[in-house]
Amino acid sequence: MQQESPGTPATDPQLDGAIEEKPLDGIDQLNDDKTFVIPPITKPKKRRASTVLISQGPQDVKRILSPVKGAETTEIEKVCCGGGCCFLNTLEEDPATKPGLPVVIPDNDAFRSLQLRLGPLSLDSELSQIVDVPPETVSFKSLSAGATPIKSTVRQHPPSFVTPHAPYEVFSAKVHHARELTKPGAEKRTYHYEIDVTDYPAESGDVDFVVGGAIGVQAPNSDGLVDEIFDLLNMPSYVRDKQIVMNTTTGRWPTIWGDDKPRELVTTRRELLTWCSDVQSYPPTKPLLRLLAEYADAPNEKKILLYLSSAQGQAAFCELRTGPHITIAQLLNAFPSSRPPLPHLLSTLNTLMPRFYSLSQDPQESCTREGTNCRRLVEVAVTVHETPNWRGGPRTGVGSGFLERIAKKVQEAEKDGIKATDLDLRVPMFRGLMANPLAREFVTDGPMLLIGAGVGVAPFRGFVQRRLKSANCANKVWVLQGVRDSLLDELYSGEWGVEEDKVKKVVQSRRGEGRYVQEEVRHQADLVWFIINALDGRVFVCGSSQGMGEGVERALVDVAMDKGTLRREEAEEFWSKKKEAGQYIAVSDPMSNKVQNVLTSEQETW
Repeated sequence: MQQESPGTPATDPQLDGAIEEKPLDGIDQLNDDKTFVIPPITKPKKRRASTVLISQGPQDVKRILSPVKGAETTEIEKVCCGGGCCFLNTLEEDPATKPGLPVVIPDNDAFRSLQLRLGPLSLDSELSQIVDVPPETVSFKSLSAGATPIKSTVRQHPPSFVTPHAPYEVFSAKVHHARELTKPGAEKRTYHYEIDVTDYPAESGDVDFVVGGAIGVQAPNSDGLVDEIFDLLNMPSYVRDKQIVMNTTTGRWPTIWGDDKPRELVTTRRELLTWCSDVQSYPPTKPLLRLLAEYADAPNEKKILLYLSSAQGQAAFCELRTGPHITIAQLLNAFPSSRPPLPHLLSTLNTLMPRFYSLSQDPQESCTREGTNCRRLVEVAVTVHETPNWRGGPRTGVGSGFLERIAKKVQEAEKDGIKATDLDLRVPMFRGLMANPLAREFVTDGPMLLIGAGVGVAPFRGFVQRRLKSANCANKVWVLQGVRDSLLDELYSGEWGVEEDKVKKVVQSRRGEGRYVQEEVRHQADLVWFIINALDGRVFVCGSSQGMGEGVERALVDVAMDKGTLRREEAEEFWSKKKEAGQYIAVSDPMSNKVQNVLTSEQETW
């Protein structure tokens, strides 16, 4: 019996902004054969912050949450970072004694970027509850003289033991084309990719690329970042690509979903650092900081790292983890005397996990002609999320950064008249349709309302393409698309295969009437109520669960209260039952969750 596959989240949607809670009046009645109800233009409403700042550090939280004598403090975990940094042993400066030997602060930009508050820390400060040095589970040895070398594809494809789709290996898919969907001036860049899967290997069971499905991309760390880490570890150039035998004592690494067991593999140090270990996505852990302390030669750097690994440094550690993104290279630059051996460092780092992106077209019908042959393509849209790095430049995600580098190579080649197919650019990917609610629930002919913001609308393009091929389904699908400015970041304008003004309403938050998509849901209350109460009617929402998704859910509750004359509790129960029945499907941003947790907990259901 074939097991059900785990759910694949949609690709990264952009967050919607503030949410206006005031009920909207004057909604016209639904006319089934007309386009969207267009509400009258109103004066832009004053923006309201969607979050409230209650603290700027652990001391503020401690002041706010100081318990009454004898009271428990179990509620603290709901509002602080979860590390218990507010009520632990802190270093107290005793004015009656002379201060100890001061800790000299490392004089480099990387350390200053960490913004550590060390308080009265000195070289002779007593620290307690320092975490243990993490075990070294990885070791290297030379390849025996008679061993057959394995050809490395490190520059283009992961080694064969990286198998997130066991027993199937990652497929090297050729990039057919790539282009930017957003215009210059957009706050976030979004790219469209056409990927050739004509030769994707057959799989057992009824498995194929489907509308609303997804692909997993096994993206590598960038060459520049890998070389920087090698340089910081004083790794000679001639050994970086030299084949070695790697042994592990336990765990799944460097595989993704392999068995928890010892391994012996032929590989290179560059392969392991490029394809197997995440060096930029996760905040630093105490075991990692303790490892750096173990190999730090400078007393001041060792003391600071031990402090961050101790009970007394818990507050500083919490601030470090909840602050800006921190990479392994940044830490090695901040503490230059620490040069841990690569096997021990690899033993401590997280596994580099695949990233998932929803298909943005109907893959059953998509192909391109090469003479008399038809090449099958899948299409995805990817938004690049940028944050400042410690050097002042931009930092991108692992997956989006990798794919953007591909898109830029295509753009540069096209300027010189070279086709993307002539570049032989590759995306290491695997079929990721799994139990994605978007793919699983797209099975009926009833009316549909598709609600999304930013790149969250990408999978809906495939829904519309598929739905409008059926005569009995024509004009029974509507799309609410939230954007900041339609002139800059409206995705797939004119590419839905239909008269868009009849099925699609674009809601702009930074231009025109200045409305958010959740506000438009309230304006379209008649349409929403008609669809959800129709036979097989469905409402799909694709976006961040903590941004646009929450706002849309509240708007849907308001619609049920208004049109169904329900109390709030009844309206919430109404949508809960619709969700259970598969009529209300909400998919959140995958990157807002730990992809590793989703994957590893579901490994047996592929």
